Amino acid sequence: MEIIHISAECYPVAKVGGLGDVVGALPKYQQEKGHIAKVLMPFYKRPFMAENEFELVHEGGMWIGNDWRHFDVIKEKNNKLGFDLYILEIPGLLHQENVYGEWNDSERFTAFQIAALDWLNSWQHKPDIIHCHDHQTGLIPFMMTQCFKYASLKNIPSVFTIHNAQYQGQMGWDKMYWLPSFDNWKTGMIDWNHHINPMASAIKNAWHVTTVSPGYLQELMGSANGLEPLFRQEAGKCSGILNGIDTAVWNPSTDDMITAHYNLKNFVSGKRKNKQTLCDIFHLDAQKPLFSFIGRLVDDKGADLLPEAILRAINETNHHASFLVLGSGRGEIEGALEQIKPHLAGEYNSFIGYNERLSHLIYAGSDFLLMPSRVEPCGLNQLYSLKYGTMPIVRGVGGLRDTVIDFGDPGGYGIRFVQPSIEDICHSINRGVALYQDVKKLNDLRRQMMKLDFSWDTSAQQYIDLYKTLK
Repeated sequence: MEIIHISAECYPVAKVGGLGDVVGALPKYQQEKGHIAKVLMPFYKRPFMAENEFELVHEGGMWIGNDWRHFDVIKEKNNKLGFDLYILEIPGLLHQENVYGEWNDSERFTAFQIAALDWLNSWQHKPDIIHCHDHQTGLIPFMMTQCFKYASLKNIPSVFTIHNAQYQGQMGWDKMYWLPSFDNWKTGMIDWNHHINPMASAIKNAWHVTTVSPGYLQELMGSANGLEPLFRQEAGKCSGILNGIDTAVWNPSTDDMITAHYNLKNFVSGKRKNKQTLCDIFHLDAQKPLFSFIGRLVDDKGADLLPEAILRAINETNHHASFLVLGSGRGEIEGALEQIKPHLAGEYNSFIGYNERLSHLIYAGSDFLLMPSRVEPCGLNQLYSLKYGTMPIVRGVGGLRDTVIDFGDPGGYGIRFVQPSIEDICHSINRGVALYQDVKKLNDLRRQMMKLDFSWDTSAQQYIDLYKTLK
């Protein structure tokens, strides 16, 4: 079976969040299962592009509205990611460093989707499955079935995976002229609430829709940023498949981004060495339990609650805990986290920005990982932390509820709370501090965490099984 994944992100080329991790891992595991998996993504001015060799495999041109755009498809030559990686470059549109946040994002990603289908339309053979990811590729299932120029693609099954339904890519109907010709009677297939809505379009037009956890699919029926009725209407062709993690990248026994490797036999000393390195860097006391946060500093992640929660928790625990934050996002949250530093020297520190190497060290060296998310479609951070023997403290939402069982319940190994509130966060931190004093129990739980299997093996097979039902 030949599958082509189309996505705005793919680790390690360009990653903003979990989407990049998924698209960088799932195709590799599908390849290992004997299938042909390929990835097509936009060009960005990132180090990966300069550090690797590419070859030109296709040149084309297209109209986007009244503008004629040339585009190139280039292929990474050495199969460094374990699958064929194709990059689509459109001079003047797909050439920036940033993945998102440009003034013309709607035009950039619409052009990307049109060029992607123009390239697929030129193939002598056709792939068995076209797998689209998030709203930046949401118009593809519609164009495959309704745009006249893509008639040769209309019988190829399309799968659309929702990594985050909060972002839908809405644009006004004045942008309809960007799209290749289609029967105007079919405008309802891309409309939602009087806008062109790529996310809604994909839900309507894809052969099958998946979310990145079963729990998130159920939540979308009642809370989907306005798409709730559509999810309920299309429930029959929707399913939730839990994300996995790439254990070749996330493995404390082989990870070259951490100070000391460790496994089930020596995790106590291994974690201690990594924690010491981490605490030395950030001037924290390695004898205290270390609570860390890694992620985007936005309200969806509950990051706005962190400054006050950290202040209160330090007082409530009688200064018997340390805190570390790694992330970037909303300026007000970044500022608040920086402002509390002088008052909490030696007990709290932060790194505002993105640092992949540091994130690995934090997973290895921390005792607890905070995830007070308001929305969490799947969550990968809690899966990484479990692999590294770091206990996740999560709000029971979406994929966090699917993957973390509270240690107070039978078979449990994490800490779970109900409300995205400072009170619930602090109560959970207090539970963590108390657990930290029970060394044997904590180490038993760490051993249990590290034995859990959240690799892509199971999830990749679930996708393959799904594809087979569509053929």
